[in-house]
Amino acid sequence: MKRLVTFLLLTLYIYNARAEEKIIILNEGMWQSDNGRISYFENGSIVSNQWFRDKNKKKIGDTPNDIIRVNDNLFAIAVNWSNIVQFIRADGKAVAATEDIPNNRRLCSDGKYVYVTSYGHECETTKGTVYFTKGYVAKIDLSNYKVVATCEVGYEPEGIALYDGRLFIANTGGYAEQEGDHEFETTVSIVNAGTMKLEKNIDTHVANLFGEMSQSGKYLCINSPGDYYETPPCGLIFDCEKALKGEDCYVRFDYPVTYNTTTTDGHFFAVGSAFSYITGSYEFSCLTIEPWTVMKTKGKSGIEEKLPGTLQADFADMSQPYGIYVNPYSGYIYGSDAGSFEGAGYLYQWSPEGKLLGKHKVYINPGHFLAIPPADWETEVSPLVQSPLPSGQPAFDLQGRRIENTSRIKSGNIYVKDGKKVLRVR
Repeated sequence: MKRLVTFLLLTLYIYNARAEEKIIILNEGMWQSDNGRISYFENGSIVSNQWFRDKNKKKIGDTPNDIIRVNDNLFAIAVNWSNIVQFIRADGKAVAATEDIPNNRRLCSDGKYVYVTSYGHECETTKGTVYFTKGYVAKIDLSNYKVVATCEVGYEPEGIALYDGRLFIANTGGYAEQEGDHEFETTVSIVNAGTMKLEKNIDTHVANLFGEMSQSGKYLCINSPGDYYETPPCGLIFDCEKALKGEDCYVRFDYPVTYNTTTTDGHFFAVGSAFSYITGSYEFSCLTIEPWTVMKTKGKSGIEEKLPGTLQADFADMSQPYGIYVNPYSGYIYGSDAGSFEGAGYLYQWSPEGKLLGKHKVYINPGHFLAIPPADWETEVSPLVQSPLPSGQPAFDLQGRRIENTSRIKSGNIYVKDGKKVLRVR
């Protein structure tokens, strides 16, 4: 009887843990087909593969390619080919849309503004239309969902991150072959988020900084697919703090990190996809990266060709790995398989230890994920915590990213784990 009770309690624990898993999956669909969709996963199963349409009676648009949590009950979605930044609540209901940023790509936020990279050459702002030779970053004011400022950066800017009041933008130059008037970019642009002025460009000497870009405190994990011909793909660890100080701030290593994510302990997990037009084939790799060690040793250590549990074997069995994500609130791991790129893909779920828990059919090209915090994450939030924060307590922003130097936090939407209680710095 005692064993039965123990088993039932364990089962209930696992069930409740899965019940707290609420994941939004962006299915890109087929480019220029206006068939992007959002899947919603909860309690160990797919609730809907057209969640946005269910909630709003309309389509999300063409090629949704990034999603972030902005504040307590607001998410932003970059819908690339529809030229829309869509804002929704945690229940999926649309609240606003910004349609002034063509060819938008990636997002980040400080809770008051949303910053968006764009491959385009023009933008409608509150001060009129602005034109650019290269790509740019747009700043959306969340009080009215209007673009209030812009800054030109490199050609075809991709990943964007916020650190110490600056935006860090990975430039690709990905249209180099199509447009013919520029080469691949090799720079990370640093923009003052307050003034929206370019402070400097850091030349990484690595071409085409394209793909997912994850952030762990001051560290960025940046991918380069190379030129798909003679220049091989690789990865970068980039130290934002060193970049601001003018010190050597990046380390290159010979693995692509095409799909990468930040773990709950500040590491990066990455699945690299190396494609060559010469061979017409893909080669995949799986990595666990300890960014501080990579920086300290200049890449001699800190990178392991492994992922926890069965992840590596499970990714090897996929037709086309297309994403990886760690829920920052629970540590559960998710990945996706795009299959043929033309039919339904699959969502995989693993425990934090890497045990495969399920495989679920979703929609076409499932590539981007976002966790909704569990119910008790915000019910145990205090009204105000004075800064600086107590030493040794990990802090996280609203996108679930760990903040390394809590002594520099003065205000903003920051969560602090204090035992079982979650505190909030306003």
